[in-house]
Parts: sequence; C-alpha cells; structure tokens
Amino acid sequence: MNIEEQVELLMLGTEYGDEDLKKAMTAELRERLMLAQKENRPLRVYCGYDPTSTDLHLGHTITMRKLRQFQDLGHEVTFLIGSYTALVGDPSDKNKARPILTEEKVAENAMTYTEQAFRVLDREKTKIRYNGEWLSKLTLVDLIRLGQNFTVQQFLARDNFANRLEKGEPIYIHETFYALMQGYDAVAMETDVQIGGSDQLFNIIVAGRKLQEALGQKPLVGIITAILPGTDGVQRMSKSTGNIVPINTGANDMFGKLMSVPDSAMALYMRLVTRWSPHEIEKIEQDVVSGALHPRDAKMNMAGEITSIFYGEEDAKSARENFVKTFQQKEIPDEMPDFALQSGQTVVDVILAAGLAESKSKARSLIDQKGVKLDGEVLERGDAPFPHPGVLQVGKRRFVRVK
Repeated sequence: MNIEEQVELLMLGTEYGDEDLKKAMTAELRERLMLAQKENRPLRVYCGYDPTSTDLHLGHTITMRKLRQFQDLGHEVTFLIGSYTALVGDPSDKNKARPILTEEKVAENAMTYTEQAFRVLDREKTKIRYNGEWLSKLTLVDLIRLGQNFTVQQFLARDNFANRLEKGEPIYIHETFYALMQGYDAVAMETDVQIGGSDQLFNIIVAGRKLQEALGQKPLVGIITAILPGTDGVQRMSKSTGNIVPINTGANDMFGKLMSVPDSAMALYMRLVTRWSPHEIEKIEQDVVSGALHPRDAKMNMAGEITSIFYGEEDAKSARENFVKTFQQKEIPDEMPDFALQSGQTVVDVILAAGLAESKSKARSLIDQKGVKLDGEVLERGDAPFPHPGVLQVGKRRFVRVK
C-alpha cells in the first residue's frame, strides 16, 4: 500500500466526536508514516488492556483488529497488560467507581486475555508488556510532578465525572490517577501511536499527548475507534446487557449471533471487525443499495468473514451451512454433541446435564415458551421423564443427540 492507502485503512472505523480533531489526527498519522518510511523504521504502536475479567467478547477485539492492521503494515505492536492500571480501574465509561482488584486476580485474568488476543494478533510479531514495569517504580514525588500538568477542572469536565458530580455521587481521588497512569504508559514506551475506543479519548488525546510533550517527547497519534454495538444494534456490547458475541463460544454460536445483528448495524460491524478493505466494504454497500446483493446475503458474508477470523475458514463454512439448514431450510445440523440418557432423568435434568441451559429456572422458562423440542415435537413438561432418545433442540441454535 502507498501512504494514502495506509492512512485510509488505519483511519477506517475511527470516531473522535469532532471532525477537526479527526482531521488533525489523520494529518499527524500521515506525517508519522512518511517519516517512518524515510527513516526506514517501524512505528511504535500500542493498546492497553486492563484484565478486569477473564472472557473477551467481540467488542474487546476492535482495537486488536486495528493493532493487527499496523502489524500487517510492518510496524512494532505492543499488547500492554494494565497490571497496575487495573488495580485502579478505568472510570471512563462508568457511572460509579470500579471495584479494586487484587494483583493475583489481575495476573490470572491477564493469562486468558493474551491467549484470546492471539486469535486476532500475530503471535510472533506481538510484544507483551505489563505496565507494572514502570508504574511500580514511580514515587509520590513522581506522581505529584505528573499531576502538575493537569487541572481538577479538566477531570471534572469529563461527562462521567460531571454527571456523578451533578447527582451528588462520589468521585474518588484514586480515579483521577488512572489518566495519569495511562498517559505515563505512552511516555515509558516512547509511543508513536496509541489505539483505544472512543471512551479513551481523554486518556489518550489529553493525558498521553500532554505528558509526552511535557517530558520532551513528540506527542503520539491517537487512533480512536468507534464502539461496537451489541447484537441489539443499539447499546454498547456489554456482558451486563446480554447483547454480546463471545469469542470463545464456538463457530456455530458466533455465526448465529452475528446473523441476529440488525441490518442497521452491519456497516459498523464491517468497518470495525472484518479484515475487508475500505473499497471492499464500499462495494458491498453499493451492491446492497442497487439490489445486486440481498442484505441477508451480505450479512451472511459478514458473519462468515468474522467467524473465520476466530475459528478458521473450514469452521466458518460449516457454521454457515448449519445456519442455512437450521434456520432457512428448517433442518437440524448434521453434527452435534451426543448425550447419554440416564435412567430416571426428567426433561429439565437432561437440559441441564447437557449444558443447554444455565439453570433449572432458565430451562423451565424455555419449556414454557415452547422452545424445547425432541425430534421436532414440542416438549411441554419439564418434570416429565425424558420421553425417548432423539435430537433435542433447546432454543434456536442448541442441539444435542440424546442416546
């Protein structure tokens, strides 16, 4: 790619909330890429991840996809584990203080993060670092000197703090440390480019750039990505709202969940999650508008592309075929797990033992909604003995062969 094509790709799916700021970051990125080419050196690019939980969903991978684009263009990418920032907790998208994690819990979560991240990133080209390397060495005097670069008003003007202040809800002093700590990450690694979601705008554009400049470095370029909506197409993808696409769920489940995304959110999913170029995405959108491509087929192509990133081409192809059979042709999939029926087991017992529902109440709810079938026949009583061996279907996408 030439420089302009690289800029177009790397700015795909970005969201700054201000067109002038976006133009400024675009111009600075172009300048950095040209300088790197002239000096024959890669740009130093990073994104930080606070391991506050163990499992990642598709929304977490948006910045990883952007890191991968930089990797593919030959730049130096660091996957930074926020081993110290996670102890504070990022207040950027929260209306209350996060719970403070132990170092042991952070370390445990970090192990699962990196393994899941390598489904997107090139393992051989990725540097893994922990910000405890430098943050643990800061003294109280160091923290005071970092804090001298900011005013209290700058922090209180942020939406989440301003809203809490207006409601009389507490804002803790340690929450203001987070932006300083993240800004210092950029200084410690002499960062050229930092990637983050739009909720990180203050931490990257204000804190990171300001601290670098104050400490004699050239301010980084902030690549700020849009936030991925969940399967409802409206709210931010979040475990708490239940609208997530987990990345450790299996190809069939991922494909099915992606097919449930509303057409209105397809453009954002294509720009944020797929490996398609801006021109490929533009062509798909034009074909949908002209009628040359049915929206359903466009979505199936998108679901297949995303599923293949995490599970490979063969599993993605199989998931597509299973989806067509199950939902479009109303057939059951060819392959499904087996379950050995035990004497005396009820319908609810089998659903739970086969892992098709999380609890007895959930299983009963599915039965009440007529969402449980055996060989196509609706099962209406959860407390009844399991009728006979056959294909048990729970919900729309879960099947097991009872033997």
